This record gives sequence, structure tokens and C-alpha cells, in this order.
Amino acid sequence: MSKKQRKTASRAAAQASAKVAAKRPVLAADDVAARVARALEAIAAHLSAATPAALTPQSFRNADAFVWHPDGRLSEVPRVSRVDLGLLKGIDRMRDILIENTERFADGLPANNALLWGARGMGKSSLVKAAHASINTGRKVADRLKLIEIHREDIESLPALMELLRASEFRFIVFCDDLSFDGNDASYKSLKAVLEGGIEGRPDNVILYATSNRRHLLAREMIENERSTAINPGEAVEEKVSLSDRFGLWLGFHRCSQDEYLAMVKGYCGHFGIELPEEQLEREALEWSTTRGSRSGRVAWQFTQELAGRLGVRLSGK
Repeated sequence: MSKKQRKTASRAAAQASAKVAAKRPVLAADDVAARVARALEAIAAHLSAATPAALTPQSFRNADAFVWHPDGRLSEVPRVSRVDLGLLKGIDRMRDILIENTERFADGLPANNALLWGARGMGKSSLVKAAHASINTGRKVADRLKLIEIHREDIESLPALMELLRASEFRFIVFCDDLSFDGNDASYKSLKAVLEGGIEGRPDNVILYATSNRRHLLAREMIENERSTAINPGEAVEEKVSLSDRFGLWLGFHRCSQDEYLAMVKGYCGHFGIELPEEQLEREALEWSTTRGSRSGRVAWQFTQELAGRLGVRLSGK
């Protein structure tokens, strides 16, 4: 194509585009504004649908247990995974103290936040859930305690949860299982402010129960690092240790003896109707604990499941 032909083709294309543009309706300013308004309304409706619905007093009546999500949602737990209080062996003293504290709180009397710390597998979290169920037995709907679990990684959203619960007519146990802090994790400061020290503090209708393998909730190296790098090592360690001090009730769980372990096994077997000669039961239970390298309530329960499966017994009472 010659240069003259290319110019002619380009001019023709430009003229065609101008004709098409001239045929398009010109939108008035009002039309443009209307279209923008409709688009904004659609976006707002979408965002509103994605926003969690606000909880009402009726919402808390629907269940006794909930799980907190950091986006502001509380999801109902229709059936809590728990064991009967009577099956928790070897922790009688801790059981009685926690039950009494929980009952006082449920009755509107002063009670303490509780830290259940110590050996793993000794029934710390099981005791919290069993105590909650025990206290609610026979209570009217309006008087029932609500159990809300908050995950360790969501502790920074705890103040938002407190604000939501503050206005409710119900009373709440906020429960965090396996609570501990490592490295440079500073989220423990949110917990400190809620426990004590914040302007608003903990609502009167909320109590906090936490379980941990650590008495002070912090790794030993974390405390040692604070001591070695601080200008005043004593004050730095006090800052860290003061977190566990804000739990008014400390319940220590220690490794169980052989007799306590066997009592746990026999308690489970009796509850679920698992029949085995006592001498054989003890021998197999001790052999199981040896292979596991420890004795605890968790090991006793694992042995019970193994034995029930082998004997064809369904754990329907779980």
C-alpha cells in the first residue's frame, strides 16, 4: 500500500469513528449521578450482607456454648465435647475449688479468674467444660452460664469480645485453652488489660478461665531474654510474670501416681460398661502407660478407647 493510500484509509477510519460517536446518546449529568448512586448502593448492600449480624439477647438463649471469631462473630456450639465431672479422677481438690468459684460467679457473687496450669493430659480443659455443664444443671434458661472459647491466636481481639458481652444480661465464662506466649509475642498485653489495669477492665458478668502447661504463661527463655537485655532486669521480669499474677485463682495439675492412673481407667471402664478381670485390666493399663511414656487422664482415656474397640463396646455414654 502506497503512502497516499494509507492516508486515505486512516482518514476514512477516523470519519467512521466520528459517525459512531455522534450516534451514541450523550448522558446527562443527572444520569451519570444516578448510575454512580446505584453502583454505590449495590456495593453497600454487598458489604452489609458480609458484615456479621449483631447478637441480641435472644441469640445467647439459643445455646450455652459459643466460639469467638476475631471478625466479631460468635458461632454456636450445639454439643460441647466434654466428659462427665464424675469421670475426672485424681484432681478432686482442684475440681472442688473450681466448682465453688464457678458457682459463686453464676450466683452473682464475687469470684476469681482462674489459671489451670501443669502437666499435660491431666484434665485441665476437661474440668472447665465439665464444671460449666455441672453448674448449669437444673438452672433456668435465664440463669444459665454461657461458655465462650477464644483461641490463643485471637487474644488480641479479647477487648472487642468484652465490649460485646458487657451489655448482655447473661453471665459468661471466657475460656482459652493452652494459653502461652513465645518469642516477641506482645499480644499478652491485651489479656493483661482485660484482667486488670485497663480503664474499663473486665465486665462484671464475665470471668476468664485459661489452661496452660506453664505457670507463668511464658517460655523460660522469653523471661531470660528480658532479664539479659533490660536496663533493669528485675523490672523486666516483673512485667512478664505479672500476667499470671492477675489470675486470682491458680490450680496446679501434677503428674498422677500409678494408683490415680488405675483409678481413672477403672472409672472409665465402669462408666461405659467395659468388663475385664481387675488383675488383667491393671496389667494391660500399666503396660499401655509404659508404651506411652507417661501416666495421665488422657493416657487413661486413650487406653479405654483401645480396650472398648477391642472388646466391641460402644462408648455411647461419652
